[in-house]
Amino acid sequence: MVSRSYSMGLYGLDSFTVAVEADISVGLPGFDVVGLPDAAVRESRDRVRSAMKNCGFQFPVHKITVNLGPADKRKEGPIYDLPLFVALMKASGQLDAGVEDSVFIGELSLTGEVRPVKGVLPMAIKAKEAGFQKLYVPEANSAEGVVVEGISVYPVRDLPTLMRHFAGGEEILPASEVPASRQNHPPLPDFSEVRGQNEAKRALEIAAAGGHNVLLIGPPGSGKSMLAKRIPSILPDMTFAETIETTKIHSIAGTLPDGVSLITSRPFRSPHHTVSPAGLSGGGNVPHPGEISLAHNGVLFLDELPEFSRGAMEVLRQPIEDGKVTISRVNGTISYPSAVMLVAAMNPCPCGYFGHPTKPCTCSSGAVSRYLSRVSGPLLDRLDLHIEVPPVEFDEISSREKAESSAVIKERVNSARKLQNERFKGTAVTCNARITPDMLQEVCRLSEPGRELLKKAFEKLGLSARAYDRILKVSRTIADLDQSEEIEPRHVAEAVQYRSLDRKYWTKEL
Repeated sequence: MVSRSYSMGLYGLDSFTVAVEADISVGLPGFDVVGLPDAAVRESRDRVRSAMKNCGFQFPVHKITVNLGPADKRKEGPIYDLPLFVALMKASGQLDAGVEDSVFIGELSLTGEVRPVKGVLPMAIKAKEAGFQKLYVPEANSAEGVVVEGISVYPVRDLPTLMRHFAGGEEILPASEVPASRQNHPPLPDFSEVRGQNEAKRALEIAAAGGHNVLLIGPPGSGKSMLAKRIPSILPDMTFAETIETTKIHSIAGTLPDGVSLITSRPFRSPHHTVSPAGLSGGGNVPHPGEISLAHNGVLFLDELPEFSRGAMEVLRQPIEDGKVTISRVNGTISYPSAVMLVAAMNPCPCGYFGHPTKPCTCSSGAVSRYLSRVSGPLLDRLDLHIEVPPVEFDEISSREKAESSAVIKERVNSARKLQNERFKGTAVTCNARITPDMLQEVCRLSEPGRELLKKAFEKLGLSARAYDRILKVSRTIADLDQSEEIEPRHVAEAVQYRSLDRKYWTKEL
């Protein structure tokens, strides 16, 4: 007898319908799974067999063949345990219920418990688009599924509960969405906790207003990491489309916090400097999201930038420029979005105290040059603002005066972003940092004095064409914060000020 249940598969951010067909026929006992299953899917045979026996159901002692269609797409992970169980129960006559309008997703323990899996949100979206009415998922994943309107999500605790539900006994009630107030969103660190560093705060406000990439340069203990961790608190709130896209990525990667149905605050990712290039960009036979994609619509913070491997740093170049990571494998090509605000931090030299007002630097001139040269010119070009973070004075640290809060800074950022949203309405551009080359001259209109100042800076500093574009975009953001239609000389002067490495600050001192 042949029966069928339905599940979903994942390939990158996309999902597809999988028909789980079970055939029980006369012959020597055996259990085969076909349809390009990976090792985890093949192991479903043993999990399902043990779960059925331990829950008191009869496992058919016949020749069993299970097909996962379409057969030309690879199936990964333990998500097919639950639909395989349903198909076997129907084929063996132990389940008499219509499941044609339902999708089943879940891993089974040997005792019949339904365990959580990755990627429920994108699979729920695709199931709804495919016309299914019901979605049966592990209880722990129900918060993800209920985000999608138009499909009923049933949280399944274990196999006996599911069978009683189909038999008309103990009914499983559809899950309801968890109120945002009850979701586990930790509070964001606030800029009011940072003493001093007013110039650095101003630069980060500009970066947040325009979505610009940032390099923080300063000695140990000056507050670079502390400043970087507070950037999400001044970024604009995410739109619903950004929320869905970000949550899909974290759902696929399995990094969605327990009890959270949607990621509503911008991600902050801070990988260690030992991370591999594949860890940043994503990897695997069917590539999974890396740190760059996990930071999509948020902040990717790289502390001690020169300590990252050259390969890891260079893998950042294309995603920063294009806003997406493209990974090619034998099985195909996958693109993950990576519209991140890159924030990097570094010391001015190996010992960290070059240019410090009180602590002497123990590094030679060659050591300083070699240290700085670890960060390539092309990568530096893609960092819009180079911010010097000097050591904090005692009077600033001990002051009882409360610093400006993130909420106040965010109001100014939101005002600047409102101008940008109106300016870029109807285009794919979301902020000044994403201005395309064909829009640059029209959007970044310079006054004549501003143009002359930028020309002098370009010639004197020997800027590259990319650095010129970056300065122009930062100037546009500063003008937006100033509510100015044209870019004035003061806006250009401040933008040029934030190109420390282009000005060869340390080289001149040496």
